[in-house]
Amino acid sequence: MEPFIHLHVHTQYSLLDGQAPIDSLIDKAYNDGMRAIAITDHGNMFGIKEFFNKVNKKNSKVQGLIKDLQKELASIEAAEEPSGKESRKEELLRQLKEAQGNLFKPIIGCECYCARNHRHKRENKEDRSGWHLIVLAKNMQGYKNLIKIVSLSWTDGFYGRPRIDKELLERYHEGLIVCSACLGGEIPQKIMNGNIEEAEKAILWFKNLFGEDYYLEMQRHETHRPDADQTVYEHQVKVNKVLIELARKHDIKLIATNDVHFVNEEDAEAHDRLICLSTGKDLDDPNRMRYTKQEWMKTTAEMNQIFADVPEALSNTLEIADKVEFYSIDSGPIMPTFNIPEDFGTEEEYRKKYTDKDIFDEFTRDENGKVVLNQADAEAKIKKLGGYDKLYRIKLEADYLAKITYEGAKERYGDPLSDEVAERLNFELHIMKTMGFPGYFLIVQDFIRAAREELGVSVGPGRGSAAGSAVAYCLGITKIDPIKYDLLFERFLNPDRISLPDIDTDFDDDGRGEVLRWVTDKYGAERVAHIITYGTMATKSAIKDVARVEKLPLAESNRLAKLVPDKIPDMKKFKLKDAIEYVPELKEAANSPDPLMRDTLKYAQMLEGNVRNTGVHACGVIIGRYDISDVVPVSTAKDKDTGEEMLVTQYEGSVIEETGLIKMDFLGLKTLSNIKDTIENIRLTTGQELDIDHISLEDPATYKLYCEGKTTGTFQFESAGMQKYLKELQPSKFEDLIAMNALYRPGPMDYIPSFIARKQGKEEIKYDIPVMERYLKDTYGITVYQEQVMLLSRLLANFTRGESDALRKAMGKKLIEKMNHLKSKFMAGGKANGYEEATLSKIWSDWEKFASYAFNKSHATCYSWVAYQTAYLKANYPSEFMAAILSRSLSNISDITKFMDECKAMGIQVLGPDVNESILKFSVDKEKNIRFGLGAIKGVGESAVQNIIEERKKNGKYKDLFDFIERVNLSSCNKKNIESLALAGALDNFGVQRESFFVDNGKGETFLDVLVRYGNKYQLDKSTSANSLFGDDCFAAISKPEIPKAERWSDLERLNKEKELVGIYLSAHPLDEYKIILNHVCNTHMAEIKDKEALLEREVLTGGIVTGFKEGTTKTGKPFGILKIEDYSGSGEIPLFGQDYIDYAKYGKSGMYLLVRGKVEPRSKYQPNVYDFRISSIKLLQDEKDKLIENIRITVPIHELDETSINELSTLIKSNPGGTLLYFKVIDGTHNVSLNLFSSSVRVHVTPSLIDYLTENESFDFKINTKEK
Repeated sequence: MEPFIHLHVHTQYSLLDGQAPIDSLIDKAYNDGMRAIAITDHGNMFGIKEFFNKVNKKNSKVQGLIKDLQKELASIEAAEEPSGKESRKEELLRQLKEAQGNLFKPIIGCECYCARNHRHKRENKEDRSGWHLIVLAKNMQGYKNLIKIVSLSWTDGFYGRPRIDKELLERYHEGLIVCSACLGGEIPQKIMNGNIEEAEKAILWFKNLFGEDYYLEMQRHETHRPDADQTVYEHQVKVNKVLIELARKHDIKLIATNDVHFVNEEDAEAHDRLICLSTGKDLDDPNRMRYTKQEWMKTTAEMNQIFADVPEALSNTLEIADKVEFYSIDSGPIMPTFNIPEDFGTEEEYRKKYTDKDIFDEFTRDENGKVVLNQADAEAKIKKLGGYDKLYRIKLEADYLAKITYEGAKERYGDPLSDEVAERLNFELHIMKTMGFPGYFLIVQDFIRAAREELGVSVGPGRGSAAGSAVAYCLGITKIDPIKYDLLFERFLNPDRISLPDIDTDFDDDGRGEVLRWVTDKYGAERVAHIITYGTMATKSAIKDVARVEKLPLAESNRLAKLVPDKIPDMKKFKLKDAIEYVPELKEAANSPDPLMRDTLKYAQMLEGNVRNTGVHACGVIIGRYDISDVVPVSTAKDKDTGEEMLVTQYEGSVIEETGLIKMDFLGLKTLSNIKDTIENIRLTTGQELDIDHISLEDPATYKLYCEGKTTGTFQFESAGMQKYLKELQPSKFEDLIAMNALYRPGPMDYIPSFIARKQGKEEIKYDIPVMERYLKDTYGITVYQEQVMLLSRLLANFTRGESDALRKAMGKKLIEKMNHLKSKFMAGGKANGYEEATLSKIWSDWEKFASYAFNKSHATCYSWVAYQTAYLKANYPSEFMAAILSRSLSNISDITKFMDECKAMGIQVLGPDVNESILKFSVDKEKNIRFGLGAIKGVGESAVQNIIEERKKNGKYKDLFDFIERVNLSSCNKKNIESLALAGALDNFGVQRESFFVDNGKGETFLDVLVRYGNKYQLDKSTSANSLFGDDCFAAISKPEIPKAERWSDLERLNKEKELVGIYLSAHPLDEYKIILNHVCNTHMAEIKDKEALLEREVLTGGIVTGFKEGTTKTGKPFGILKIEDYSGSGEIPLFGQDYIDYAKYGKSGMYLLVRGKVEPRSKYQPNVYDFRISSIKLLQDEKDKLIENIRITVPIHELDETSINELSTLIKSNPGGTLLYFKVIDGTHNVSLNLFSSSVRVHVTPSLIDYLTENESFDFKINTKEK
């Protein structure tokens, strides 16, 4: 039997064409005795890094054995008398050869599309494809050339598909092996078309270029299956006959391949369905694309049986494998080059100034010049950093980094620096230098400086562990002093950590793209790339995809998908197979006698997890020293914001750094935009230029806001749970906020009550060892942060910086073996410092329990600072702040509603748009009311708004409607814009009814048409007279059209037109009459209706206004409807099927006010995890509202009562008599007693004014329709 390996293999990264997981391919090949395979996906190298990594993992044990054998051989050869060990040496050499033979070789390749004409030609259908060509990398040079041509096929040759051409092959042929590919290749295509002479010419072109590295490829896919393509084999027979003849004629070797697309023969049916998905066809479509179903990874024996007559075609595959070298596609960090000013120094000057010995000493000693490495380790470190050639550059960058760091330090810490600061900076700079990363920090500080100073972009104060760096603080990368807040550099970077530095940066939403453009312009478009992501077929989508191909009814497809649970107990991740075992209905469906149902789940399991598409990482960016395509293959994608084409790496983010490329995260943070907008609002209203980075951290108004829990709209602290804890905590210093930010998460949240009690003095603050107070004082004796564990391990047990970070990592990730080792060290170090073993054991146990929850203090501090800034702005500039967040929330109805309510609670009025008052965004007027922005009106473009504002600034406010139409540029602000302004109420201040604009004059024209025509004529006449000999003196104004009277629209119609344009009900809300019922009597908001599981078995009372009704017919021919109902929270849908449709379809008219009662129940005992909303009744709100409020219970704290509040409440109650029962509950919190009172003589009508009074007066609480306990 001839040896054989597969050289034409498609993985699942041949998107929606290959169905082979890489690890399955490797395992099958290895178990069959193959010691190499090639990966050749269509037009891309998406799977190559995964392939390389998995082969490395497969080889790791063998590699370890080889190293041990080589080490022993070296020791024998180095011995003074090796002659006595000859037999052992022979045995070692035999074992070494055997081990090397067991290594699995990854052959990196691609099935490229080679343009039929030229990669730049994009004229006809023929140009949208290309001839297939197998290209394999023989060595590192070949790999470099392969990634270059694949990259260029995307950036330079993409037209329907990524295309290379022969010009690229000529330019980058070195180190490549090329095979003629399948029937889609140039030579097979020309043979099939009878152009033998042309085929021969093509063969000679390839042979002339690649010599003995060019092979002709044979495939045989004979099949007798009626559901497979039987024509392929006929073509292959014809092509193979000519290939054999031409191979012999021109002395070119043949190879056999199988064009692998799936792993095992039984995967053919699943692959068939994948092709249906790819081509958008149904399984029963007679004209759909079919494969031969022979494209599985055949064993060596199977391939020998197929190619028994040409055995050399099998053994030649081994020849190719032998030509391919073992090489690594990974690299140490490839730092981008930062241009250092020449007057500081150059590499050439440094090479003259310093010797290799100077460099050796500087990079192998500690920050104080002390020798800390033996000679072998020191030499290994120099080699790891790239040798002396690179170290001179690193030293130059390190010295410049130190210069600008100390300049920044003097600004922040004063001059001279304290010993503590100097020591910290010296240590950090030394670590950055000796790890080879000074250039990284120079680049980051450079684009952050540019963002702030050149681009006017708001930059966050820091993010993640980078805030622990004092150097980063001095450079302006971060804004938080790490020394002041005990933030640790080694949590971010230390010699014991193998990961690269990782500085994630927040920019304001609008500015992120500007910074990316700046970086691209500075470093070059070819050296900046985004990072690819891969979308896989999730469990539910796999079911739906296969169901569509199988033509399983949609209702059944949805039912099966809904049966898949979100989680399964004791399983972090699960697959469809697990869900089938866990959910009885799925198991029943999987074993169903219905073949459609059964096959849907069978093939969904086989396709689940298959790579389906690619995307772009939301924030990851690569900056390279060289063109990115010199290091990894790149593809292209459209920027969703700008539509511009951008470079994207073909390897994804979790592995990209292994190739040496440096990843940075550029994040857009909406909160920074809110802050920036608020500062601009403050400038516009007060003229003050607020420096938000230097506000007081002891502002009383800010802490008052936090203590009262009035944090709606602020960052990080606005949830109801957090507001509750803030009221209890009564924070009085910034450290309280940092701690709450860290604690408010599952796990640590359990410690919040104790934290609050200790802060309030209700619980004793204890320290196991008094000296621990130094690091636990700010958190009242509770360990909240990872940094506290790290600092205490140094303080109590003399841990080094690196050891303390190892402890943090081991505890956080529960690395038991590492923790046991560190515990021994902790106990020994603690006892050496005089502490008792029992006390040390208790401390360690506490750490073990909490450290996995402990939070990164650096991140908590940075984000607490941003949060504090938002709270400061809300407390001190409430109108300006709320205007800013309203401007950024227009697309989210629930947020807008929430913030509008918050404005009302704050006593801020939100006024409608007005052409005499509004600017582009929400703004603040002189009375500190918020004015709606003109730019937020749909149908009014920014150019129209700018024209209105500029004209108003230039010539004053518009006096009336005609003054407005005479002055605005009617090209920029056209009829459609004016119509939108009128309907939105922006012209109401002129005293013209909105309805008047749409009155017909009897000639088929509206008043708006007449008005715009008047404006155009007026402006034309004025322009003509201005250009005449006599100027404006000859201008005769034309008569103004009469404003017609109009019948007023109904309130609902008027408000609906307004909402259509501004996105919300602004001047009023159509539900205001029913606000008390909807907010205080109904127990469910419409926005909550979709979360049926949360409402399970609950009696639901909800209501609102009908905004839509969709009707249709089920597959069984029965009518159904879907009611869309909106309340203050947003909208929800209530389906009407069967009898419900008959009973309630009459309510499906827009504008009806409804009250709905119902209950959420499981659909059936067979589908307990599928829930339906069962309607009990639907009634008109106007008929029910007076019957719904049975009682109101007002809770009054006795110590907060005063004569004023008693009189105000009494007046409200007495002036609104009605039928609602009135109860009071008087409480005495001091003595923990309460008294329930019932008013037998007075009944009340619950009015909006009463509810508003009770809501605004925090002393009172109230409930409607509660039963006495």
